[in-house]
Amino acid sequence: MSGNESRLQAIYQITNREDTPTEMPKKLKKIWATDVFNLAKMEELLSKKAFKGMKKTIATGEALDPAVADVVAAAMKDWAMAKGAKFFSHIFYPMTNVTAEKHDGFIITNSEGQAITEFTGGLLIKGEPDGSSFPNGSIRVTNAARGHTAWDPTSPAYIMQSANGPTLMIPSVFLSWTGESLDKKIPLLRSNAAMNTAAQKVLRLMEGENAEITTLNSSCGAEQEYFLVDANFAAARPDLLLAGRTLFGAPAAKGQEFDDHYFGAIPPRVQVFMQDFENTLYKLGIPAKTHHNEVAPGQFEIAPYYEAANVAADHQQLLMTVIKNTAAKHGFICLMHEKPFAGINGSGKHVNWSVGNSTQGNLLDPGETPHDNLNFLLFCGAVIRGVHKYGPLLRAVIASAGNDHRLGANEAPPAILSVYLGDQLEKIFNEIQEGKLDSSEGGGIMDLGLSQILNFAKDPGDRNRTSPFAFTGNRFEFRAVGSEQSVAGPLIAMNTMLADSLEWIATELETALANGSQEEAVVTVLKKLMEEHGNVVFGGDGYSEEWHKEAVEERGLKNIPTTADALPTLNEDYIKDLFSSTGVLSNRELASRYEVYSEQYILSIELEAKLMIDMAKTSIYPAATRYLGDVSSAIMVAKDTGVDLSTATVEKVAELISAMMESVDGLSDALAQHDFDSTDAHMQHCASTIRGLMDDVRTSADALEVEVADDMWPLPKYQEMLFIK
Repeated sequence: MSGNESRLQAIYQITNREDTPTEMPKKLKKIWATDVFNLAKMEELLSKKAFKGMKKTIATGEALDPAVADVVAAAMKDWAMAKGAKFFSHIFYPMTNVTAEKHDGFIITNSEGQAITEFTGGLLIKGEPDGSSFPNGSIRVTNAARGHTAWDPTSPAYIMQSANGPTLMIPSVFLSWTGESLDKKIPLLRSNAAMNTAAQKVLRLMEGENAEITTLNSSCGAEQEYFLVDANFAAARPDLLLAGRTLFGAPAAKGQEFDDHYFGAIPPRVQVFMQDFENTLYKLGIPAKTHHNEVAPGQFEIAPYYEAANVAADHQQLLMTVIKNTAAKHGFICLMHEKPFAGINGSGKHVNWSVGNSTQGNLLDPGETPHDNLNFLLFCGAVIRGVHKYGPLLRAVIASAGNDHRLGANEAPPAILSVYLGDQLEKIFNEIQEGKLDSSEGGGIMDLGLSQILNFAKDPGDRNRTSPFAFTGNRFEFRAVGSEQSVAGPLIAMNTMLADSLEWIATELETALANGSQEEAVVTVLKKLMEEHGNVVFGGDGYSEEWHKEAVEERGLKNIPTTADALPTLNEDYIKDLFSSTGVLSNRELASRYEVYSEQYILSIELEAKLMIDMAKTSIYPAATRYLGDVSSAIMVAKDTGVDLSTATVEKVAELISAMMESVDGLSDALAQHDFDSTDAHMQHCASTIRGLMDDVRTSADALEVEVADDMWPLPKYQEMLFIK
């Protein structure tokens, strides 16, 4: 087995998949993980003792001997400098959806003024950025600013190549001087630990106290959707540059109605770009697996292979950086906003999530006979309970100004959290709710009646693309995550709700096992679970009005349409209890997240509103009035020559200009209002009043776009930007 394959198995240890890594093609092998300080490199460069310690820490999360840090630091520095790096950086993930980094040089001077290099274990373990200048939810203030970064040895360091040269990047956590989390990585690591603790209890009850049960980990594979726009067009669109989406724009004559872009031939220019950034991803050890055209014109997708959740979250942030930087090299701007263009599909980030270890395998894999797979049934049941009990939390962790444009529209899952299981599993859990566990039906054989087409096993269940939380064979797919968001927030919520549900199952199971056989005990526990939480299981059309009515009125599920409605969930007592009881977030840390995310929401909408007012006043209004003047003059000239031209266009344009500027004035007044009793009230003002007035401004402006002469319109149009040549 190669070093890289060993790294994949040792670091990720998610499942006992049959598709064990095989020898890679020579071209891929030549570049794969060449810029990553992974276990294979460590085995070459570290002492046996240091390597053994690192490997154990990566595999189990066990504390690393501080003495090993000095050995690792020396080897890491030598490796990085051999690749041309003069600087290193602790890279961390503050409570935004972007990464942060502070670069330090390896260079110091000695007493004789000579330049030497130094990188000790102390420098590797700890850094010190300012803790008050990042969003922190009042955990830090200006006169109490100390914050720390701390090395995360479970996520491999790597070399980041840039025009300024290579830099050694060290994935780190970010915490305050008081020891509280200021980032997304600490709670993600805590959530995984909480899930492992609870899962161990369930598996010990099922497998026996002496069974071999290795550390459990959650896994993540995130499908990333994005748009590409020619940089020349984007440069003339202040809204794209500053807000990431078009605040104005009439629909093009052609959109996505022909379904000709989805999985169509990738434009040659885009293929060159994809090859370039995927080569970079491979060098960074990011297993990019799939790429293709998405539904909307100008929209594409990349999907990496599954990795351990912590590593996957780091890689997702790195992927977004690489894709944006590479797009710029190829004359594109990459848009990851959830709704950059009105009237066509927006972009999501489907988070495929599972849990498992190297001894029991993927615990969300039902196998050929799921009714016999009791461990699977318990873990799947835990997910059902978690989504039902903490659905509002799942909605809160995907809440953003951008994602509000998608959720509930007929292109993305609704803002009602439900679970899709598929026909086979839904039947099993319905039977369990009735107190029985008999058998399960497979999908049968797909036979097209064509001798040249080989028959194959039919999947036991269909896919439901209208479900926000769908079982897809051996994992759950959280489909409602926004394309611009970090996957860490959703993973934290899913791991934590699973930990809570597994704790509940362990308690119930222990009692049930004392009164019956293992199968009887599992049925007893899951029957109670389904009676209390089965309402969340739904296999129909999540887009339909009937479902929205049934979900709320009959099943008691919540429809949470906006971020302003979703974020207050973080202040609910039962959410505080969830995070504090599992040790994932203290009440103070949770409160800081509400403050940061609500502020980001308000700032995002107010930025867009200010930008819309500016563009309407300084670009669209002058262009429209110039056109109005030209047409009016032409009509007067024609009239002097005895020709009467219709004044309908003049009247229509004048009305639209007047309506637009009236809406602009209303928007300006709404934006000036800041006398709110609470943050919740301020968010609701943004969600209802400001957003509504922005829609009014846009309606008039977009109507003007189709009236004003093309050569006088100041902004590149949809038909120019969406169809890449």
